[in-house]
Amino acid sequence: MILVSKQAPDFTAPAILSDGKIINNFNFYKYKNGKITVLFFWPMDFTFVCPSELIAFNNLYHKFKDRDINIIGVSVDSVYTHNAWRNTSPNEGGIGTIQFPMISDITKKIQKSYGIEHKELKIALRASFVIDHDNIVRHQSINDLPIGRNIPDILRIIDALKFYTEFGEVCPANWSPGKEAIIATPDGIKKYLSKNFKKI
Repeated sequence: MILVSKQAPDFTAPAILSDGKIINNFNFYKYKNGKITVLFFWPMDFTFVCPSELIAFNNLYHKFKDRDINIIGVSVDSVYTHNAWRNTSPNEGGIGTIQFPMISDITKKIQKSYGIEHKELKIALRASFVIDHDNIVRHQSINDLPIGRNIPDILRIIDALKFYTEFGEVCPANWSPGKEAIIATPDGIKKYLSKNFKKI
């Protein structure tokens, strides 16, 4: 399912918040509150690639916060399993204290609504969505189970989205902050390529 350019599905589900509080009625749109938000899914708690991804998000949490970006994570596990994972040290295969909400999709309705359910195992694939102020999906990526995602590239995509929104110029391949962008006209692309085609 391709959700880019479409409205992100809303949901209400149990969650454990960053302070460890468990609630039963976490609402995505209400929590999002008009901010750009990264919504990501992982297959299951207490597995192998998954803890590295949540810890990687958490290690870069300050960079998302500096950009005024929400992070929300989702898996099929119960909030009690999430809590046990949070209370397990990374030295023991856990994730420790995480600074963003962890949603329980125990009914699997959320992963189905985002179209990222593994066909046979019925757990979520490693999917990430960047959702803008108006709840429109602007980016999605989906990895198969053995392949961890690259968290810094999600930051780069957010930076590109913010740059385009502010300046109206489009971001070429391998763009990162500080690099030249493109004025979206025939002359603009000619100008960009004439200077950059050998170093893209």
